[in-house]
Parts: sequence; structure tokens; C-alpha cells
Amino acid sequence: MERDKATSERLIDDDRVRVTRFDFEPGAETGWHRHEMDYVITALTDCKMLLEEPGGGSREVLIPAGTVYRRDEGVEHNVINGGDKSMSFVETELK
Repeated sequence: MERDKATSERLIDDDRVRVTRFDFEPGAETGWHRHEMDYVITALTDCKMLLEEPGGGSREVLIPAGTVYRRDEGVEHNVINGGDKSMSFVETELK
């Protein structure tokens, strides 16, 4: 199934961090990717994410607006807006 792609805007990219804003229309995806750095996500809107994971699994996660969480490098997934409203978050990668 072909999905629309999320849009992204690089906000900062220096020797310490890379900060990117992601915006998703309903059903849009990032595409499969592997995180090469530790990262922090800040939800700007309520984010109803469908996460496709290696091995064919998937799970739904609701990240409320204003929530912040972090993950270690090496996470591999495809992030999809599983909701019926636009969603946005900022990803801060730690170099």
C-alpha cells in the first residue's frame, strides 16, 4: 500500500544536535528508517502513531500533545499517522 510521506523541516543541525519537525496528514508515514543517534521526541499535537516494526509486527501508541520521550540509537521502524487528524512532533537527535 502506497502512503503519502510525512513532511520534515530541519530546524537545527550543528555539532551537538539535529532538530527536525515532522508533520503528518492522516495516513502519512515516515518510511522505514533506523535511528543512528539517541533521540528525544516532543509531541506538538496529540499523536496517534501506528508503528510498523521489524519482523512484521505493529503497534498503536497515543502520545499526548506536550509529552516528551527518549529512545536509544538503533530503533528501526516506520511511523504512520494512525489517526484522523494531522499530527506533528519535533525530534531532537543527540550527536
